[in-house]
Amino acid sequence: MEQKRYKIGIDLGGTKTEVILLKPGNEELRRRRIKTPVSSGYDVIIKSLYDLIIETVSNVPSGSEYSIGIGIPGSINRDTGLVQNANTTCLIEKPLQEDIERLLGRETGIENDANCFTLAEAVSGAGQGYGLVFGVIIGTGCGGGICIDGSIRRGKHSISGEWGHFSVDPSGAGCYCGNRGCIETKISGSGVETSYFKKYGRRLTMYDILEGYRKGEPSCVSSFECFIDDFGRCLGGLISILDPDAVVFGGGLSNIPELYTKGSEKIKKYAFHGDLKTPLLQNKLGDSAGVFGAAWIGK
Repeated sequence: MEQKRYKIGIDLGGTKTEVILLKPGNEELRRRRIKTPVSSGYDVIIKSLYDLIIETVSNVPSGSEYSIGIGIPGSINRDTGLVQNANTTCLIEKPLQEDIERLLGRETGIENDANCFTLAEAVSGAGQGYGLVFGVIIGTGCGGGICIDGSIRRGKHSISGEWGHFSVDPSGAGCYCGNRGCIETKISGSGVETSYFKKYGRRLTMYDILEGYRKGEPSCVSSFECFIDDFGRCLGGLISILDPDAVVFGGGLSNIPELYTKGSEKIKKYAFHGDLKTPLLQNKLGDSAGVFGAAWIGK
């Protein structure tokens, strides 16, 4: 029956929400992106998810079986059923799975977005053929997932791979999780933008900063070089602990070429090995590969 089902996957991000519809055999039939209504709050996000799912279901041939899976920027607490550790903070302590299943009248699979991304890339993307794959999402936030021999490692508390909330700078910026100087505050797009504003009093996007860096503008050069150094330190430490067979990058910032040149040099500087050979791979399924993983974990 599994091979005969259509699969609907939703990637609920901090900036955009994407849905995909896969035919049996995983051929892409339909894909759509919308802006995530984060500023409008939890109820509006739930309504937006529901509407997106119903619209997609209308494209499933009448009488056909289908599954639904949702990747979220957090995870479901196994004891309470509530969302935990979400950088879209209006989701925290909310019964998202219960609410969406009640509206739909059926079960849905829900998984951390970084886990969905890592699963997709490990099984069918850049990480295919590697045993232990660490997937990194660098975008609005910063997260990670671990896939071992084609299976997601969730851990006792459903937080395996939550690398973005390792505190690397006790005197650094406050993070929504309650700690200071988390990796997410250092190398996510929003973290770099906030740091730039605090230091220079101007609001630039990450891509403005990148463009300024490439043009040699002093403030942008300083900001971007700090970002690259932090990137190398954080990834070098991760590789020293986990020693994965490959690291795959996703999220909007994964498209920055400098990560794979200057960033790679910094990783080698900080990793606990003099001849680091860990493959640092850009995703093959696109910067929103997680939507495929979400489809594959559906119910």
